[in-house]
Amino acid sequence: MKSRAIVLAKRPVGEPDDSCFRLEEHELPELKEGEILIQVLWLSLDPYMRGRMNDAKSYVEPTKIGEVMPGESAGVVVASKSDKYKVGDYVTAYTGWQTHFIIHQDAERLRPVNLKNGTLTMHLGVIGMPGRTAYWGLKEVGKPKAGETLVVAAASGAVGSVVGQMAKIFGLRAVGIAGGPEKCRYVKEELGFDECIDYKSGDLDAKLAAACPNGVDVYFENVGGEVAEAVAKLFNPGARAPICGYVSAYNAKDRSEIKSPFDIFAKAKNVPEHRFFVVTEWDSRWQEATNELAEWVKEGKIKFKESQGEGLDNAPELFRGLLKGKNFGKQLVRISEE
Repeated sequence: MKSRAIVLAKRPVGEPDDSCFRLEEHELPELKEGEILIQVLWLSLDPYMRGRMNDAKSYVEPTKIGEVMPGESAGVVVASKSDKYKVGDYVTAYTGWQTHFIIHQDAERLRPVNLKNGTLTMHLGVIGMPGRTAYWGLKEVGKPKAGETLVVAAASGAVGSVVGQMAKIFGLRAVGIAGGPEKCRYVKEELGFDECIDYKSGDLDAKLAAACPNGVDVYFENVGGEVAEAVAKLFNPGARAPICGYVSAYNAKDRSEIKSPFDIFAKAKNVPEHRFFVVTEWDSRWQEATNELAEWVKEGKIKFKESQGEGLDNAPELFRGLLKGKNFGKQLVRISEE
């Protein structure tokens, strides 16, 4: 059995072009006791992958040159020497950009998929890692209270869309920031946010202030840059700011010139309680979040969109599009048909 994989060929300067990626094929070894062979059906593309391409200190080790590009995928077990997983079982796993993968049954972040909770792609999006990121980041770090005002950037994306809809469930005023009138219409009219501001239309400070007449109590940080600067002017005393990421800086050529959310928030009149978080902090409770998110989807309280691309070969171009906001909702790549 052979697997096709996309590996990191070189470290990017700015936007990662095609020379940063290399398609390889390798023979898979025989299964050992306790292992399963996964045929990857869907790959999740997420902004954090851009940071892993840099040789820089982070919360995890950077991807090494020649290593498979990191990422979560959903697939089906096609061979098994495991007493936990049988052929035909669906799973999600951190397998990277490749078509087949051998993994031990006890590996971290290998999880069974219960299709009663939702489709396989939903387990990579709204009820999967992005949904859980929104869930734990808002509940545990954002500490929302009914009547407060929440702002979230990238509001039509896989994480931001769930954050805003959860805010409405919890009784907050939800203000989204997104790029373009179509995304803003979707966020307000279909997802039910109170307001959505198009950051591309100019005059962000004034529009955000008008949308948040009582200031900002919770800011869920996905973007950084000018958006974070505009929000920081409106923080109320006691505000909280969970920092999930800041995609506006991911393709920066000179990282020494980047103003991080930490730099921006520190200069605010009212400095919010803020910290960077990663979803794996609550890994032991992943099922709790998945179950509640799935229930909200079934009840119609959380809606979602998926952008679906085709083929492993197209993953680099789809990834570049994701970093520019070309996707609408969760970005997925169909790797193979079952």
